[in-house]
Amino acid sequence: MAVSTVYTTQSLNSTCSISTPAKTHLGSHQKHVVLFRRTSKRGSSGSCAIKCSAGDSQTVVIGLAADSGCGKSTFMRRLTSVFGGAAEPPKGGNPDSNTLISDMTTVICLDDYHSLDRTGRKEKGVTALDPRANDFDLMYDQVKALKSGVAVDKPIYNHVTGLLDPPELIKPPKILVIEGLHPMFDERVRDLLDFSIYLDISNEVKFAWKIQRDMAERGHSLESIKASIEARKPDFDAYIDPQKKYADAVIEVLPTQLIPDDNEGKVLRVRLIMKEGVKHFSPVYLFDEGSTISWIPCGRKLTCSYPGIKFHYGPDTYFGNEVSILEMDGQFDRLDELIYVESHLSNISTKFYGEVTQQMLKHADFPGSNNGTGLFQTIVGLKIRDLYEQITSSKTAAPLEATKA
Repeated sequence: MAVSTVYTTQSLNSTCSISTPAKTHLGSHQKHVVLFRRTSKRGSSGSCAIKCSAGDSQTVVIGLAADSGCGKSTFMRRLTSVFGGAAEPPKGGNPDSNTLISDMTTVICLDDYHSLDRTGRKEKGVTALDPRANDFDLMYDQVKALKSGVAVDKPIYNHVTGLLDPPELIKPPKILVIEGLHPMFDERVRDLLDFSIYLDISNEVKFAWKIQRDMAERGHSLESIKASIEARKPDFDAYIDPQKKYADAVIEVLPTQLIPDDNEGKVLRVRLIMKEGVKHFSPVYLFDEGSTISWIPCGRKLTCSYPGIKFHYGPDTYFGNEVSILEMDGQFDRLDELIYVESHLSNISTKFYGEVTQQMLKHADFPGSNNGTGLFQTIVGLKIRDLYEQITSSKTAAPLEATKA
């Protein structure tokens, strides 16, 4: 039997949430949330007409895909910082909520759309990466609703207990970021994205990062981490990695080429792969757009200890798409000198000279702040801000043009 709940928020007039059970791929059930706006004329009887509403919101949806332990959380902190305000869990809600809310952004973890809890996945013999363990119908319905300016009751997957907790109310933000394993897997969800990013971490680097995170922060043993990686690899190769061909931007993290036969993984080579022809997005370039350039910036204006720093920029193809690639190999000794590199980059969508350097210094304690991961995450964050401003400006201008016509 359907359950109806009425919400009243500042951004929405009297809004009805109707939850109906929907069968998932493996036979368990979740609630689909369909929202309607109630309207009634003054002086009419108690009944009212109910109609679907797109609301007045102009929510821009960003998708971020990556495997577990690949830097999504750090990227989210850099991104939300660009828009201002600290990203925090919903106030007064579940302390184990995965959602982060700031002044302009709401970040939803797509783990919340697991259709099976940890025990259920074990019983069915599937990993969280397997599409059958996730409810893409509900994911699509709720992302579409939020993009249309309608609040939803989003489920919560509890990473501490491994259980599916009661849902939480999510109101449509100005910018919605959906991050996790499958933001580009389902074509319906993919079509809702205004911009998409894939974090592509090489196996060597991924292993080192996952050990650091899961051992230090989650108390996992080295043996359990190794077993988890091996168990996930077939599903990662089948369901997660192929999504990068759909991404508008890919941040690829590889071992350095500056140190022969390097096995430590402390120095990284990072490539920012930017698809050409994406609406509201112009790729970053070094010195001269469309040229092929190698640049060693070390010298009087940039301090470089061994093994130094090397940049490369040029056009290329990626899964059949024309792309521009900006690459950095090595790491910074002094972040305050990053302004020298920033001054040679164009199309970085800063609002003032030195904004990239300022953001990097502001989060100097974040992982990757001394190499290309932090630099390119920061630049992509600024590009997303510019994309949001272009989209909202075009939506605002459209009604004015129609009025003039």
